[in-house]
Amino acid sequence: MSLDLPRTDPRTETRVASPAADEIRQRLEHARSTRVAQLKALDETGQSPDDHLMSTQKDAIKRALVEIDEAFARVDDGTYGVCLGCGKAVPPERLEILPHTRHCVACRRAI
Repeated sequence: MSLDLPRTDPRTETRVASPAADEIRQRLEHARSTRVAQLKALDETGQSPDDHLMSTQKDAIKRALVEIDEAFARVDDGTYGVCLGCGKAVPPERLEILPHTRHCVACRRAI
């Protein structure tokens, strides 16, 4: 996975997307570009690779990038916004704050 380029999917290039799907993709792309910038900033600090805090931060950012890519897949297959735990709709407010979330608040707390 290249971290330098925005995620594009040739399958969605030819598909007519709804305005809501376009907005979701924009939010996810913004979340992705923010995480990539954070990762680059950490790489540019010149800290020792043995720095535990930096390593933990990088791991968390990389996990978020994977979750964002998974959210793009859920948009494509029509399951975006459905909690993977209970199967109910994730509240729009939660998706606005954390567009790549996979769970509603109750299921996330149970994990």
